[in-house]
Amino acid sequence: MKNLRDMTYEDMLAEITALGEKPYRAKQLYAWVYKRGVDSFDAMTDMSIPFREKLKDIYDIRGIKVLDVKTAADGTRKFLSELDDANRIESVLIPETSRLTLCVSAQAGCALGCRFCMTGAGGFMRNLRLSELVGQVFAAKSLLDPDERLTNVVLMGMGEPLSNYDNVLKFTKMLTDGQAFGLSHNKVTVSTAGLVPAMERFMEESNCSLAVSLNATTDEVRDRLMPINKKYPIDEVITALRAFQGTGKRHVTIEYVMLRDVNDSLDDGRRLALMLRGV
Repeated sequence: MKNLRDMTYEDMLAEITALGEKPYRAKQLYAWVYKRGVDSFDAMTDMSIPFREKLKDIYDIRGIKVLDVKTAADGTRKFLSELDDANRIESVLIPETSRLTLCVSAQAGCALGCRFCMTGAGGFMRNLRLSELVGQVFAAKSLLDPDERLTNVVLMGMGEPLSNYDNVLKFTKMLTDGQAFGLSHNKVTVSTAGLVPAMERFMEESNCSLAVSLNATTDEVRDRLMPINKKYPIDEVITALRAFQGTGKRHVTIEYVMLRDVNDSLDDGRRLALMLRGV
């Protein structure tokens, strides 16, 4: 069966009209699946029973299965989920004074092999489907207390989000769609290790914010830490960031993991300050 959570509004519209139904049915269905978050056709009470029965014959609404939740002393909740093919991913709910952020995984595993990251050590399995990205949001919401509200989403979990570009773009548009999750575009951030062509495409096609995992101030060190630097060196990444920042409508975050005696010298600090001028 086709999973409705793998569909954008445009996908649902095409499906519904192909069934001979009126277009407004797609809006109703989209709102039930994403804005109200139901996983049962019986809950869609403003649609006729015959129409709901027709939907049941063709579609389902599948999520992901949460296997384990670990809660830290500061309230951070990390949850492990299983996908349909038994691959597993992690997501994290991070509480702060004025916001509650969900950190979402974009892939099962990762192909980039960054030296400081455990995800890449296990290799790359596959990109996550739209339903599995969305499923992390619904799984997180199921863990919230009644007085909690999800305010921010960052794609900084397992995998390289921009290597799963099409599904990630659909996901971010859905997160900021008032008929779906309704977050402000500046509350959604996509992290990348510096895939420059995908970064440039993202600037054109999304209003969401970008975070770049930099972690070094010389190509020599970054080559060792992040093999992707051999393809997209620091200067190319910074040039793309300046263009992104020049649009004036999105935030840029620089991520820098400090490793003792590797990238934490005073010279590194000076080089970092200089290279990030204008970003």
